[in-house]
Amino acid sequence: MSYNIALNFEDGVTRFVSCNEGETVLDAAYRSQINLPMDCSDGVCGTCKGACRQGEFDMGDEYIDEALSDEEAEQGMVLTCQMVPSSDCVVEVPVASTMCKTGNAEVAGTVAEVNLISPTSIELKITADEDIAFLPGQYVNIQVPGSEETRAYSFSSPPGSRDLSFLIRNVPGGLMSSWLVGEARTGDKVTLTGPMGSFYLRPVERSILMLAGGTGLAPMLAKLEYLKANGCDQPTHLVYGVSNDDDLVCLDILDRFAAELDNFSYVTVVSGEESDHPRKGYVTQHMDEAPVNDGDVDVYLCGPPPMVDSVLGFFREKGIEPNSFHYEKFTPSAPSAREKVA
Repeated sequence: MSYNIALNFEDGVTRFVSCNEGETVLDAAYRSQINLPMDCSDGVCGTCKGACRQGEFDMGDEYIDEALSDEEAEQGMVLTCQMVPSSDCVVEVPVASTMCKTGNAEVAGTVAEVNLISPTSIELKITADEDIAFLPGQYVNIQVPGSEETRAYSFSSPPGSRDLSFLIRNVPGGLMSSWLVGEARTGDKVTLTGPMGSFYLRPVERSILMLAGGTGLAPMLAKLEYLKANGCDQPTHLVYGVSNDDDLVCLDILDRFAAELDNFSYVTVVSGEESDHPRKGYVTQHMDEAPVNDGDVDVYLCGPPPMVDSVLGFFREKGIEPNSFHYEKFTPSAPSAREKVA
């Protein structure tokens, strides 16, 4: 038996290694040519110290207190030279990936579909040439064909399949948007680099509140797909906000989640003054159904910077400090010089 170990480096890079039964994380990483920090490999120096944020493992008793104190162990700190996983794990490595002689992995893929699902949203489906491991909520950089530039997009599909999907904001004059709308064809080759990011789903131990703005819905869909596949007995509520009525996308998918995923509910909010939507305004004005529980909640927030700032301000004003708060801002890239000329 082997376990998948996600190594999250401090520069945002995530690399996955396969760890055999009874094998330490350090040995598994070295076998995959990833040189995690190490001086002794005997649990003495503490150089290989990291933090396990998800999964089960055994640390044994061969290390000394100076390398890892009881207090550190209680906080989830580990010595990768002693850590023997008994499940899939997520381990934070407190150095840059380049210091470990590794970096982002590149995977080639083929465009399967490009769908303009609203005036402002594009669905891109890619079939990867090989398996690409990621945590639900992470993103990859996709190189824009015909250029050296890349754009970062969150997976809207769950891990475990070569069939990948993304929600992309249709930015007028945007480099990727222009290619997708005007040039992309089924069968075109693309290069994906990653995965990256810390906006991944943590172990579900309490209520979950998801707040999505526009195409910030994408990582929430990946998380919900994962929860449906693996089960979830905690209340999960999504507030999905957009600017205009026709910006609302993937409602059929959300309806399917509401029908098939126990304890899941969602509401949509539209801020545009011309909208006839029953819930007008911003997500912070429509959180009556949110399972905040006086802070006993894990919050996941993804949207444009003003929305993120507004939600952070909302919780400060209410005096509520969630058990955990994970957020990711996105800003549309400016048009390139080539596009301005065109």
